[in-house]
Amino acid sequence: MQRPPPEDFLLKETNPHLGGGKITGDKLTSTYDLVEQMQYLYVRVVKARDLPGKDVTGSCDPYVEVRLGNYKGTTRHFEKKSNPEWTQVFAFSKDRIQASVLEVTVKDKDFVKDDFIGRVLFDLNEVPKRVPPDSPLAPQWYRLEDRKSDKVRGELMLAVWMGTQADEAFPEAWHSDAATVSGMDALANIRSKVYLSPKLWYLRVNVIEAQDLIPTDKNRYPEVFVKARLGNQTLRTRISPSRTINPMWNEDLMFVAAEPFEEPLILSVEDRVAPNKDDELGRCAIPLQYMDKRYDHKPVNTRWFNLEKHIVVEGEKKKETKFSSRIHMRVCLEGGYHVLDESTHYSSDLRPTAKPLWKSSIGVLELGILNATGLMPMKTKDGRGTTDAYCVAKYGQKWVRTRTIIDSFGPKWNEQYTWEVFDPCTVVTVGVFDNCHLHGGGDKNGGGARDARIGKVRIRLSTLETDRVYTHSYPLLVLHPNGVKKMGEIHLAVRFTCSSLLNMMHMYSQPLLPKMHYIHPLTVSQLDSLRHQATQIVSMRLSRAEPPLRKEVVEYMLDVGSHMWSMRRSKANFFRIMGVLGGLIAVGKWFDQICNWKNPITTVLIHILFVILVLYPELILPTIFLYLFLIGVWYYRWRPRHPPHMDTRLSHAESAHPDELDEEFDTFPTSRASDIVRMRYDRLRSIAGRIQTVVGDLATQGERLQSLLSWRDPRATALFVIFCLIAAIVLYVTPFQVVALLAGLYVLRHPRFRHKLPSVPLNFFRRLPARTDCML
Repeated sequence: MQRPPPEDFLLKETNPHLGGGKITGDKLTSTYDLVEQMQYLYVRVVKARDLPGKDVTGSCDPYVEVRLGNYKGTTRHFEKKSNPEWTQVFAFSKDRIQASVLEVTVKDKDFVKDDFIGRVLFDLNEVPKRVPPDSPLAPQWYRLEDRKSDKVRGELMLAVWMGTQADEAFPEAWHSDAATVSGMDALANIRSKVYLSPKLWYLRVNVIEAQDLIPTDKNRYPEVFVKARLGNQTLRTRISPSRTINPMWNEDLMFVAAEPFEEPLILSVEDRVAPNKDDELGRCAIPLQYMDKRYDHKPVNTRWFNLEKHIVVEGEKKKETKFSSRIHMRVCLEGGYHVLDESTHYSSDLRPTAKPLWKSSIGVLELGILNATGLMPMKTKDGRGTTDAYCVAKYGQKWVRTRTIIDSFGPKWNEQYTWEVFDPCTVVTVGVFDNCHLHGGGDKNGGGARDARIGKVRIRLSTLETDRVYTHSYPLLVLHPNGVKKMGEIHLAVRFTCSSLLNMMHMYSQPLLPKMHYIHPLTVSQLDSLRHQATQIVSMRLSRAEPPLRKEVVEYMLDVGSHMWSMRRSKANFFRIMGVLGGLIAVGKWFDQICNWKNPITTVLIHILFVILVLYPELILPTIFLYLFLIGVWYYRWRPRHPPHMDTRLSHAESAHPDELDEEFDTFPTSRASDIVRMRYDRLRSIAGRIQTVVGDLATQGERLQSLLSWRDPRATALFVIFCLIAAIVLYVTPFQVVALLAGLYVLRHPRFRHKLPSVPLNFFRRLPARTDCML
């Protein structure tokens, strides 16, 4: 039996003040939110007018500085403008306010020293409070004053109020937590955002035939195939078996396409003229936005496409249209499938692509990202360790990203997000990352530094009770080349609200994936390839957003690379199988003890129960279901009260050998020395040999069952056939209860009537031939 994981790696239930209320039992006394209230002082700087100028033109280069104690935020500056418009919001956390006066100063940008134009002062005790859903506070004009509180020329339009993170100005505001970050690009990179995955379609290209091709060399039979390219995806058909100018294939090629369809499908018909040389006989480009969309398995209409041939004349590529050459295809966008871009074990969405096929939602998932504690330093700045943490949550097509908390090992986000739920057997994933793009750590296109992984949490909705608020502190566990490491803890609040219990129960009777996956299934290799393409498309599209959700973040959330070989994962899966089989093995041992009369009282009771069930066979099924019901009721008192979380012992992360971890983190193809690769290859061969033996033994037993009637061993089959005839006659004239009673009493007979040698049927079965004799 496995030991429980260390206390430090366990889930911890918490009791925070959510929305200003307390948790009592399973419910909230306040329905405000799933996060703790955070008070902020908001300053909206709208515009200015009639500002005095310093030169003969009467204009200036104004900007606004908002100062509260040691915190200072500035707007962008305008050149030569007396009536600028900024429309920027500044938010100061109430927990860090160390002054009683807010100072808003208008300054004139200068290369040497910025000139003071005027200011407006606010007493914080007089600032009004605003709580949504109240309308936003209207800004008003304030006359500027000099440092002696005398009125000067110029006015500034402002709005100042106290609010919470529920204010609509919160996401786009400059935060005092980010006072050390400068530059609009860097500020945009720390704000909370919501992203949507692109809508993905499977594109099926059924290549049927081509007509009237014109090969370059007419003295040979052409070896023609079709190559199709969509973006960075390239597939090709086999070489046509009919080596003529009218080849046939009737072969399906599958791609992943994303809306909006920016790139056409490009098909080229090519002739294999030499082992490494292909001659293009024609090509065509097909825009996807005009293609048929299919929602079921009914075939779409076929179409003929003209092939164009490009010829090179004096170094320039010219197009030569050959209308006599055509290709016959069936091209459609498959809306009846769900495009898998996540690991099938952790899917957050199982709906088909086509929106008309969606069922109504069954509930709402609410996630409150409260805070993190004990985060590890992820980088060095000014000679000391620091972490700029943010969270990303993914469920369905909607990704959310919290704001980045600068230089904190205990960041407080207190942000809440909501998703519609269409299937309870789905998983929401929350990842924590360190922002490495604030101080020139990387370029705008995602190059340079990579946002470091701090940890990840998965919560399966079907393990949650409906309408209950779960507040837990989850350990952030990451596997490094030197072992598993706790990077801190994240505090989450989760609530799954069901709108219709009947609809949710009905979902348990439905197939997990849309119908097309079962009516017209894709192969395992196709699904692996298409999932890889889907994750690449999603990561590329999200990295083009502003601010970008970077490729390394998306790939970590989507578990890219989880299919790679891992000795640790293989051992963990083996012990999982043993754990599942452990119950069956325990039942077998218990039955063996019954048969061998280890406990005579229990054996006698089993005899009595067995005789009753044989004499009254109609009681067998009710007894079985009643027994299962009693077991279920008995285990109810030990039902899990917390969501499941990553188990380091189950994953064999703590006991993994350093070389196994080094192999798991190795690149593909490998970058290690040849002697290390040889050692790992030999180790892999030894493990594969054991697996091969087990699989071979299972195959042998199955082939022995087949050989009972195959006459492979004529004597054995003759004996079995004669036995079947005699058994049929005996069972026909003997009541079933008598046969069952005699068989059961024989199995449960006392040990003094038993022999240690194997039974006759077992000996007969082991002597049957298998196809191992035919193996090389």
